[in-house]
Amino acid sequence: MKALLPCILTALLALGSCSGGDKEPTAADTDSARDIELAELSEILRPNSPLKNPYDWHLDTMPSGGRKMHINYLGGTLGRVFNDSNYLHLEAARALGISPVDTPAKAWHASRPLVKIESNPDFVVDNLTHSMPYLVPEAAQLLHDIGRSFNDSLEARGGGAYKLKVTSVLRTPTTVKSLRRHNRNAVETSTHLFGTTFDISYAQFMCLNDSMPRTQEDLKNLLGEVLNDLKRRGRCYIKYERKQACFHITARPG
Repeated sequence: MKALLPCILTALLALGSCSGGDKEPTAADTDSARDIELAELSEILRPNSPLKNPYDWHLDTMPSGGRKMHINYLGGTLGRVFNDSNYLHLEAARALGISPVDTPAKAWHASRPLVKIESNPDFVVDNLTHSMPYLVPEAAQLLHDIGRSFNDSLEARGGGAYKLKVTSVLRTPTTVKSLRRHNRNAVETSTHLFGTTFDISYAQFMCLNDSMPRTQEDLKNLLGEVLNDLKRRGRCYIKYERKQACFHITARPG
């Protein structure tokens, strides 16, 4: 898409320069042409453009303010409710997941099939810098179930155009080593190595439009309700990560 922009702008400018004949353009003409160019460019870049995945279209910030909604108390803070130890995460990951892969190319020959994770109606995948968008089937299904339950719960509480943001998925030993240089919380034997684990941000939610703004705190706690239900049903282990502002979630064997 970036490669197309210079061509688009050049074409728009050329059209503007041809429309006025030999007449010297005035300041008003220039402003009008610029407005037309921006409007046409905006149309090309709008969310439902066929050139983009509409679920990848988002702003980096949420709308300010937001209407409150009813939140059910979970019996403690999120840090206390979601405090499964790394040992439990690792035990489940080793039982359910793949053998760690050294390079992205070796994911093709993983010990178990992997499912590609991409933005869709259930959730949005962030720009991944230290992981690859792949999970074992059980973890992929869990992620979709979380996204759908969140969407349904949000609609039941009055609506809002928000999607969950997945911030980390499958890692290799190399990406874990690189991440540990910047994040002291990252452990060497990460459950992200096994394709069973993903992180969902609770600090940012992808807002598709501001027709019904919600507060970040309510969205976080609503996500907590959804996760608590799945945790009680034995679907996953969850750790509330304070410094990384995410829920660290590992699928459990059935």
